[in-house]
Amino acid sequence: MKPLTTVLFDLDGTLLPMDQDVFTKCYFGLLARKLAPLGYEKESLVAAIWKGTGAMVKNDGSKPNEAAFWETFTAITRPDAMDDMPVFEDFYRNDFQQAKASCGFSPDAKKTVDEIKAMGLRVSLATNPIFPAIATESRIRWAGLEPEDFENYTTYENSSFCKPNPKYFEEVCKTLSVDPQECLMVGNDMDEDTPAAALGMRVFILTDSLINKSGKSLDDYPHGSFAELSDYIKSILG
Repeated sequence: MKPLTTVLFDLDGTLLPMDQDVFTKCYFGLLARKLAPLGYEKESLVAAIWKGTGAMVKNDGSKPNEAAFWETFTAITRPDAMDDMPVFEDFYRNDFQQAKASCGFSPDAKKTVDEIKAMGLRVSLATNPIFPAIATESRIRWAGLEPEDFENYTTYENSSFCKPNPKYFEEVCKTLSVDPQECLMVGNDMDEDTPAAALGMRVFILTDSLINKSGKSLDDYPHGSFAELSDYIKSILG
């Protein structure tokens, strides 16, 4: 294992505490209300978004996730759906901010990111790139951080893979020009974040908003709170 130089953080459920189901319900409700005047019906809209998300998760790197989403979304809804892009952007700039109320907040998130940077390590945001940048930047701020706190943050515009595909983590490392063996992936989802280990990356599971749908053994990875994450990194750095 190479010396640690870079820490990759997941966002939802890691730096930004949340119950995924509560957040998704709130988010879709707000979006459906915004798009209703344009003739989108809530149930079919939500189904189309899930199909578009599925297309991003299956993306093979041949196109940006943004293209994978809109190709699928327009095929299901209507061919000219991309003409509504300004309304989507206005939604994320304004209405989407109400979804902050469905998330928690941990002052330890910014404190830990700042502490890790003070140790001389690089910090990047490896959040599943299924959202546009404008939405990701909002969620970063909800967590008490700024986009500028990270060297890079993955969005559907700048990524062509998704978690849990190991190629997603490979793409992040290429963008940062870093060897995966120099990285630590910090996340809360046993299915989505642990595939980073396939590249030789260290993985730490933050358990505050743990997601473990497959029932994997936590004992296979270092895990715990933000304080325990700091202690783990200090132990690596010696």
